[in-house]
Amino acid sequence: MSQAAIPTPNASASGVPVLAEVVRSGFVEGRHRGSVVLLAVDGSVEWATGDVTSPVFPRSANKPMQAAGVLRAGLDLGGERLALAAASHSGEPFQRDLVRAMLDEHGLTPEHLRCPPALPLDQEEQEAYLAAGGRRDRVAMNCSGKHTAMLAAAALRDWPLESYLDPEHPLQRVIRTAVEEAAGEPVAAVGVDGCGAPLMAIGLTGLARAFRSFVLAAPGTPERRVADAMRAHPEYVAGTRRHDTWLMKDIPGALSKVGAEAVQALALPDGRALALKVEDGGVRALGPVLARALNLMEVTAPVVDRIGRTPVLGGGREVGEVRVAF
Repeated sequence: MSQAAIPTPNASASGVPVLAEVVRSGFVEGRHRGSVVLLAVDGSVEWATGDVTSPVFPRSANKPMQAAGVLRAGLDLGGERLALAAASHSGEPFQRDLVRAMLDEHGLTPEHLRCPPALPLDQEEQEAYLAAGGRRDRVAMNCSGKHTAMLAAAALRDWPLESYLDPEHPLQRVIRTAVEEAAGEPVAAVGVDGCGAPLMAIGLTGLARAFRSFVLAAPGTPERRVADAMRAHPEYVAGTRRHDTWLMKDIPGALSKVGAEAVQALALPDGRALALKVEDGGVRALGPVLARALNLMEVTAPVVDRIGRTPVLGGGREVGEVRVAF
């Protein structure tokens, strides 16, 4: 990123910079604040705005590290199965079918899953699922691939299955080590994610470092295996209508993962990386903010413009947009 391209953050009265504005009919009706960090090829912080060192819950952006922990525990996964272990899947039929196949392959059933029953995450898929008579189901829950992999690893090691989500379970201790080593910092807090799994807090800079470490890891290591599987099978990581899939398909070598509450991490094969969080969890701001961050990294691809547009509607027609403010 050239020096001339470095923007001046638009600070708010609260001290947290405004990342995006919601414009309706030419009037700014809302603002989204948050933090962004960009890492250079050598891993140093090239640009940042907001607080990028205090811990946040990365939510599902932690899933690549959790998948690496499963491999470290000894489970041998690859290809689509490993991508699904790191997924927040849309609940599309091919994803649900593979979850069921993985459960069966490891002598497990959907009843072993401790993620809550849910509808497919993708809105279009949810409508089709309900129209076909589908009901809330653990397999349809977007984290079911991760839970299946965790259960399979526990079964392989003869660790307790019923308590696989306990933070002190042997598997979760392995995963915590994987998170800390990838981020280069200790886990600051442990909470419970929406799916029930332990959720480990790190800073945004640590999150960006973690993704950087995965794309730069030596071939054959758990971290590189996860990165390679996600990039080779992005439709299993997200879905056919999701921006992580589009990014990994259209930007060569990119590793991308979104998390709930508007968290995003992405690394490029040369070691550049980013992490961001919209403070209020406003996902409508995520695409424009991510696109702007990629612009600052001088990433050019049609997908950047595609994810950067978030129209504001009125009466069924476009009357404004969510626009970036940095």
